Amino acid sequence: MPRKPTPVAPAKPAAPQKTEKSDDFKVITVNRQARHDYEILNTVEAGIVLKGTEIKSIRNGRVNIRDAYARRAGDEMWLHGAHIAPYEAAGQSNHEPLRVRKLLLRRRQINELGTLVESEGLTIVPLRLFIKRHRAKIELGVARGRRKYDKRQAIAKRDADRRMREAVRQRT
Repeated sequence: MPRKPTPVAPAKPAAPQKTEKSDDFKVITVNRQARHDYEILNTVEAGIVLKGTEIKSIRNGRVNIRDAYARRAGDEMWLHGAHIAPYEAAGQSNHEPLRVRKLLLRRRQINELGTLVESEGLTIVPLRLFIKRHRAKIELGVARGRRKYDKRQAIAKRDADRRMREAVRQRT
């Protein structure tokens, strides 16, 4: 006698997965010099308080964060030395390019970063500036400065890794 097929429960629809669309995430600038000069120990994502002309200039990619750093002042974290070029179409209502900008972090994060900087002699450097869901964000790195010989060792290690990858690629 043929068996009856066992009833199967209807499959549940899969939960929608979060995907980063190209519209939702766009890297504006990367601070490569920071990865060379510092050993990055930890990273944190922070928002930035901006004026209207600053965000327009950021969207145009007219930003330099190479000489920038973050510093704690009281219960707030501030970004110093970031250059956002004036927006051409703004006229007289433009912003100051090197003004100090407030960073948006949770109080716990500010306290942790502040104690690391004060107790261990570390520094906070911006690693990259990006736009995420129509808001400008900055990735900060808690960093320890490298000495000259450390930089040479890092370069030699990177070159050796690159050569090994190329050798493996050529074998296959």
